[in-house]
Amino acid sequence: MFRPEYDPELFFHWTKIPVRFRDLDPLNHVNNALFNTYLEEARISFLGEVGKMQSEFKDGKTFVLVKCTVEYLKQIKFPSTVLVGTGVGETGNSSIVALQGLYDKESKALLGVAESTGVWFDMKKQRPTRLPNIENLNEMMIQIS
Repeated sequence: MFRPEYDPELFFHWTKIPVRFRDLDPLNHVNNALFNTYLEEARISFLGEVGKMQSEFKDGKTFVLVKCTVEYLKQIKFPSTVLVGTGVGETGNSSIVALQGLYDKESKALLGVAESTGVWFDMKKQRPTRLPNIENLNEMMIQIS
């Protein structure tokens, strides 16, 4: 999986998430399940800024997560703030692969990476449907090597 150094220009969208005391486990670091919560919050924020998606949400369409691979690279401690970068790796007829990096806001250390596949889903018909035409999709794409 990719392991990008912090670069504010790498990801199309950034979400700042403060670590809450309740996110800690008995080992006094953020539980691995919370990494997924942070990633989900960032993906939802990302989608909220894609104009065409918002109008389609009103028509009963949404993303259904079908796969999520997370690599946990470093502990997240309290108190701290996590920066989650989100971009698009690739698209299909009805799917988008989101690439995400979690960074410590202060040190810019890479804490984890994720690759998630979502399928654009019609809730009324209960089946996948074609992605809407997203105007600035090329700006959202991340080139990884």
